[in-house]
Amino acid sequence: MSMNDAVSAERVHIGSFGARGAGKSTHRIAVISDTHGILKPEAIEALRSTELILHGGDIADQKTLARLGECARVIAVRGNCDKDWAESLPQEVSIELYGRKIYMVHNKKQMSGEAEHADVVIYGHSHKYEEKEEGGRLWLNPGSGGPRRFGKPVTMAVLEIDEESGSLAVKKIDLSEGNANEDSACPELDSGELRGIVEMVVRDLARGKSVDRLVKTRRISRALTEQISQIYFTHPGIDVQGVMDRIEIAGR
Repeated sequence: MSMNDAVSAERVHIGSFGARGAGKSTHRIAVISDTHGILKPEAIEALRSTELILHGGDIADQKTLARLGECARVIAVRGNCDKDWAESLPQEVSIELYGRKIYMVHNKKQMSGEAEHADVVIYGHSHKYEEKEEGGRLWLNPGSGGPRRFGKPVTMAVLEIDEESGSLAVKKIDLSEGNANEDSACPELDSGELRGIVEMVVRDLARGKSVDRLVKTRRISRALTEQISQIYFTHPGIDVQGVMDRIEIAGR
């Protein structure tokens, strides 16, 4: 069952995915969250190397979900920033993958008792990578797979399940690697220039335009555009001044 199909439910239980003994011993499952309309080339490359994508919410729009679906089959939950377009996405999902029970929700604070039956609990929302063993299960937050959050790395994970032994392994993927020279420092702007850019980006984001499109058509620094996008989507109702107050700019 793919989340590209319409599903109208807060909770979805999906039966076993994939036939056991179908030729592969180790299965690679992509775990990504909080893309907020941004899919870096490094993310797409990593996603294409897996057979299934689990997305922990805050996708941003149908276009991003479709792009994920071009890489591999997608199962996703709805995040707090996924609005009207995502009404068909469930708030939580339980699925069995090659003999392992997986539970996924966007905000860990909103998980239900279904998590108690899982071998792996996947969540997002905080944009902070977390991987720990606790209570007899693996807890995994893949971090932000889209926008950089004030210098923090962009991350995702690959969950490897071995059918024969039943073992689980997690590989953290830093999507920021190799981009140390990317335009991480925003250009020097006076307050008037900055306000104009923020107003334009916020307006376009509200209209559903992606960061990639804004960078290309508006010729704005990617680092600055991603910062504005991250602030806008993670602070619902924020105004332009609120965005400006949270932007990190070199020399500011």
